[in-house]
Amino acid sequence: MKKTYRFNSIETENIFNRFGKSFYNKVLTDISAYSFKWNLSIIELIQSYSANLVFKCYSDDNGDALLKIGGPAIGGILTEYNTLLEYNGKPFCKVYEADLSNNVMLAEWIHPGTPLRDEDCLDKRLSVFLNIYRNLHKEPSNSEIYPTYTEWVIRITEYMSSRQDCHAFYLHMQKAKEICLSISKEYSRRMLLHGDFHHDNILLGSRGDYMIIDPKGVIGDPVFDIPRFILNEFGDDITPELYTKINRIISNFEANLNIPNEVIRKCLYVETVMGTCWCLESGATIDEYPKLMESIAFAESIMDC
Repeated sequence: MKKTYRFNSIETENIFNRFGKSFYNKVLTDISAYSFKWNLSIIELIQSYSANLVFKCYSDDNGDALLKIGGPAIGGILTEYNTLLEYNGKPFCKVYEADLSNNVMLAEWIHPGTPLRDEDCLDKRLSVFLNIYRNLHKEPSNSEIYPTYTEWVIRITEYMSSRQDCHAFYLHMQKAKEICLSISKEYSRRMLLHGDFHHDNILLGSRGDYMIIDPKGVIGDPVFDIPRFILNEFGDDITPELYTKINRIISNFEANLNIPNEVIRKCLYVETVMGTCWCLESGATIDEYPKLMESIAFAESIMDC
């Protein structure tokens, strides 16, 4: 198999638009260097341009693998790598190699890798989430290398305070920060969280069990690992049926996790507002503002039920 990889014109344009030309040139160098260093044959680029570039590849030493090259000024490879080391496999994918100084990592490629999103039955999705969640969280061996969930919230609130064009979003972020700090006083365990625990990071493995990928690595109470999953059940349109569905999910989690309904609703609002403000920070256009605010309004109405 080929040791090099040639980007097509669309891939090149997407990388330029998302990360810039200098990062594109770095990636070309990295592909060549790590293909040689780690005995890799690069197969294809996974068409997702978020915080990193991810390539399917074959490792002579480990078999099928994923080469992840962290985006500029993101720094997420460090906390992801350390989180994967903490667990050393199940329920997470394994990590094989890393060059943290260059923001590059080699990890297990989960087969067939069907995301939980593709499961049509809501009850099945909830069951899978709950089974993993109950046994997921642990005390980190070194909490100092990870950010905390409240630090995430405080940082994005400070950023939004500098945005003169998003005052309504900033007011929601202020409110979300106050709610988060209040919850943190009662739910104060310092556990290692996934930080992005949703459907597309929960993949079906070849033995019929679900495994987790792409941990952010953040410290906080496990209650803060619940709302991202619920948020990804929102769908594209806010409808009466969606209200029913989300209320059903929250009631299910309350009964199975012994966490008060009210707390889950508040955490969902915090996560929704923070995620929306991250979108603004990443360059969401003014045309996207109404849809983003609609999600916040929905989460707020769910909180106030």
